[in-house]
Amino acid sequence: MAWFKDASEKLTLPSRDTALPGRDTPLPTAHTHFVNGRPLKGPYPDGYETVLLGLGCFWGAERLFWNLPGVWVTAVGYAGGFTPNPTYEEVCSGRTGHTEAVLVVFDPAEGNFEQLLKAFWESHDPTQGNRQGNDIGTQYRSAIYTTNPAQKAAALASREAYQRALEERGFAPITTEIADAPVFYFAEEYHQQYLAKNPGGYCGLAGTGVTCVAQAHR
Repeated sequence: MAWFKDASEKLTLPSRDTALPGRDTPLPTAHTHFVNGRPLKGPYPDGYETVLLGLGCFWGAERLFWNLPGVWVTAVGYAGGFTPNPTYEEVCSGRTGHTEAVLVVFDPAEGNFEQLLKAFWESHDPTQGNRQGNDIGTQYRSAIYTTNPAQKAAALASREAYQRALEERGFAPITTEIADAPVFYFAEEYHQQYLAKNPGGYCGLAGTGVTCVAQAHR
């Protein structure tokens, strides 16, 4: 299709004016989590929080988080761009501005958010910009989209601490975006819990080997 970019263009974010127009209607997706049967779009338990995490291909990233203690449900989708209700093919074109993201619904008690951050930093290379390994494009950029001030403070502090740890090992500066959570667009049904449905499927997660020390900021 004409709106697909070549490899070099996929490394540049579009502007609001040049992004694909998208659509008003949300894409059809699953209603419940394939692994635990809980509702992807809620209602979520009282007192639980949400956060959006982008760390490359969302298939492996989602499996990482649904297995962590304190996580109630996860879903994959698109966030941080301009195109409303994009398709996967549109996101892969580089002309939506979205990154592949995991919605994580979790119990904030007992330091669970700090453990999410630790898993986030250690499970990808946050210094690579618009790529993760062989996955190249703005849809693979690293991002933490927070939903309250305490989350943002903890995320910023963890980025600073992890940057020091990476520098000691000779890594480049972290490129991870930390911002208030934008609209999250749920991805198509076949992407949801993909690696539970396809155990031999592709997982691009690969960390730096540098440990992130979880710190409590609550």
